Amino acid sequence: MKNLFTAATLCVALCAAAPSGFCAEKSRQMERLNRGLVAVKCDSGVFLSWRLLGDEDPQALFDVYRNGEKISTQPLAGATCWTDAAGTPADRYAVKAFADGKEQPASPTVAPWGKPYMTLQLNRPPLDTAVVGMMQRWERGFGRGRGGGFSGYMPNDCSVGDLDGDGAYEIIVKWNARARDNAHAGATDPVLLDAYKLDGTHLWRIDLGVNIRAGAHYTQFMVYDLDGDGKAELVCKTAPGTKDGQGKNVVLGSDDPNADYRNEAGYIISGPEYLTVFNGATGAEAATIPYNPPRGSSMRETWGDDKGNRVDRFLACIAYLDGVHPSVVMCRGYYTRAVLAAYDFDGKTLKERWVYDSGTAKDTKNTAYGQGNHSIAPGDVDGDGFDEITYGGACIDHDGTLLYSTGLGHGDAHHLSDLDPDRPGLELFDVHETKPSPAGVELRDARTGERLFGRPTTIDVGRGLAADIDPKHRGFEFWSSASDSVYSIRGEVISTKKPSANFRIYWDGDLQDELLDGVKLDKWDGNRAVRMVNFADFGARSINGTKQNPCLSADIFGDWREEVILYSGDDPSQLMIFTTTMPTEHRMATLMHDPLYRLGVAVQNVAYNQPPHLGKYVGK
Repeated sequence: MKNLFTAATLCVALCAAAPSGFCAEKSRQMERLNRGLVAVKCDSGVFLSWRLLGDEDPQALFDVYRNGEKISTQPLAGATCWTDAAGTPADRYAVKAFADGKEQPASPTVAPWGKPYMTLQLNRPPLDTAVVGMMQRWERGFGRGRGGGFSGYMPNDCSVGDLDGDGAYEIIVKWNARARDNAHAGATDPVLLDAYKLDGTHLWRIDLGVNIRAGAHYTQFMVYDLDGDGKAELVCKTAPGTKDGQGKNVVLGSDDPNADYRNEAGYIISGPEYLTVFNGATGAEAATIPYNPPRGSSMRETWGDDKGNRVDRFLACIAYLDGVHPSVVMCRGYYTRAVLAAYDFDGKTLKERWVYDSGTAKDTKNTAYGQGNHSIAPGDVDGDGFDEITYGGACIDHDGTLLYSTGLGHGDAHHLSDLDPDRPGLELFDVHETKPSPAGVELRDARTGERLFGRPTTIDVGRGLAADIDPKHRGFEFWSSASDSVYSIRGEVISTKKPSANFRIYWDGDLQDELLDGVKLDKWDGNRAVRMVNFADFGARSINGTKQNPCLSADIFGDWREEVILYSGDDPSQLMIFTTTMPTEHRMATLMHDPLYRLGVAVQNVAYNQPPHLGKYVGK
């Protein structure tokens, strides 16, 4: 098997590894992953699943070993999963690839899970009693905020990255004890970020401190290998009071690490703001610079209010702006002014690549002013090999200039993929809050912004999903909270009984999407959703209130089907990582080596979590 790695650069050539193929014209720096073998005890024996990598021969053959002895009677040429009917929980498994006439080294040996999920024990942080007392005093004194008793720190959004370079993902967990929406006053607890290996080893904890407010719109944390050393970093907004994973203060110049800039309403609208890169292996601060853009002297004039609501609406993403190396893009504002600042990290310093600023003039056709969503979608929308950034109703080109603006305004969700395989390039499905709107439910050409479908609305369309759920109709289907209609990619109504509009996921082994809503996983049968799994039966819970998101859904290990991370309702110090044990006849490279999908996983924790999509259509 020819290895196409140079340092941490992977030539993403997935064309033959998928039914329709993934292709990237440039060699993108991507993760060097191991086989990701997983074994699960099930009724039919022990189910095994492993990765086909994006840099290897798509026709590679595999042998399966139990307790050191080969048990596959002939090399496996089909899907990268297999059931050992004689397997027991006491057995140990490995796989070996056979390519270029040679047997490759064995994968790491694994033991079967006894259940359809693995439990990851976390180090649940205690809630600081001083912080609890402060929050209670603020709420009694000012009558602000929502909620009653304190339940302590709960696991929230997660991300993954290979922090130590061993080819396996580590899991990064954001802890919240009391989070607030920007529109709601009141004290919040310090946000904590933890890193764990899959064996439960706790690597480090970052405490963002009292000057970073907790909530969906504040801490967008990017986990990605930015400098190409094979180990992922973590990047997020910080402030005086932040302590890195080694317990050291994150501070610039003469700033006071003990300062408390919270006002009586619990907002932080004064004091220094930073952007920090943390070493993924140790959690230590690697680089810190002032956050750009700053709040400015007149927040009401610049952002729309001066109380700490619209000025503190943040987004973030990873994008390959030069086509080869990942950059981190930090964003502020979307209801009014929108500013995006792109940075490159060389292992020591953050260097600004460009800044896009919509300005404060209400020009929604020629700027990104007022166009941002509660989510963000990076990807190469114009086919030039460089990533653009879809910013709600607008799109920013790879050089930091405006590619286009639809003028349709802010929304909660959008979905970027090859939604229509019979049109060149990518499409984007978007829903908008503007009321009335000529197209509150909208499908557009992601390159030009040309509207392909638009449904006029008079309401705030808060939910919308595009997924390939129906094999009878080529391309994706889409639906929203605006009506009960399910549309084909041609805009035809194919059902008036819509399913959930939350997450899509690959689970059962065919090439259609399944639907994940909270702890419920459903299959579309052409006119209704049929329950496949209720993760609540295992005691699992979702996060983010009515949003009902998983902590993370991504292709973390095993074959190309995706895993679901939830937390235990019986013990919030535990994550529950579910994987499918359903056979499949389809072979695909790991989804994490598809450029668009990997960026979608990186941004899943941003604001209103959205599911990742592939960059190429693979459905029937």
